[in-house]
Amino acid sequence: MGSRSRAPRVRTIALAAAATLASTGSAYVGARNLLSGQADQARRVIPKAWDIPPRADGVYSPGGGPVERWYRGVPFDLHLMIFGDSTATGYGCRTADEVPGVLIARGLAEHSGKRIRLSTKAIVGATSKGLSGQVDAMFVAGPPPDAAVIMVGANDITKPNGIGPSARRLGRAVRRLRDAGAVVVVGTCPDFGVITAIPQPLRWVARSRGLRLARAQAAAVRAAGGVPVPLADLVSREFLKAPEILFSDDMFHPSAAGYALAAEQLLPALCNALGECHGDDETESPFTSRIPDTSSLLDRVGLSRLWRRSTGVPAPVV
Repeated sequence: MGSRSRAPRVRTIALAAAATLASTGSAYVGARNLLSGQADQARRVIPKAWDIPPRADGVYSPGGGPVERWYRGVPFDLHLMIFGDSTATGYGCRTADEVPGVLIARGLAEHSGKRIRLSTKAIVGATSKGLSGQVDAMFVAGPPPDAAVIMVGANDITKPNGIGPSARRLGRAVRRLRDAGAVVVVGTCPDFGVITAIPQPLRWVARSRGLRLARAQAAAVRAAGGVPVPLADLVSREFLKAPEILFSDDMFHPSAAGYALAAEQLLPALCNALGECHGDDETESPFTSRIPDTSSLLDRVGLSRLWRRSTGVPAPVV
């Protein structure tokens, strides 16, 4: 009797479970179709990165003045190398003096009173998977630098690459640079929530994944001996306030003013790590995200059809 009474109950539970699964599946498919359509829209709005960033490499001296072309025998005191993606190359800048690497090199020259040689290994469109190749190219070109700045992560979100593997690849690159004797500062993944060219809810999904990647990057960088700088936390408010000023024409990459804002966050961390700070210049940049770590069905549907903007354009070297 007991077994017969349990049978209808079991069938009811099974039907309820099947209905729940069907509902979840429908929501999954619907969300994925929505995001795919919005990804198509974003691809139409945000142009591909075809332009070549301004030439920036050379030797920068205290007191400003034009960049001096470096060749074997030209003296310098400290070698700074830039790794990463299009933001590291200064994509969207119109002149070399607007490029973040140049801003950091000039600022470091002023703070330290030293001649700074700037070299760029960053490539437009690079993800964390490309960092090992950039570090390999560094070793092939010559001795390792005294300091390195890495800006990477946005393309890991738009590809998309896994958050854990992307952070671990970054950590390995930082460890190789640290083992070679370089001080390493990393600008972690930016906040996609400020890019209004990306429609909602795709922008929310990209933002959530980007912030999770930034947290994972910060942990990996610290573990490898580097210094993480949480750009998403430090500059997002300003980008939201003045997007017409801080974004370039494609409304995806920063403008000269946007890059200057990012460089202002990276320079103190670099000076501090090098021991080149003087007086009130010494600052720390702990990673403490203001954004809660959230996830939902939209997070889980994947971003495999996000816009493909990367072209693999290398940053030119003088």
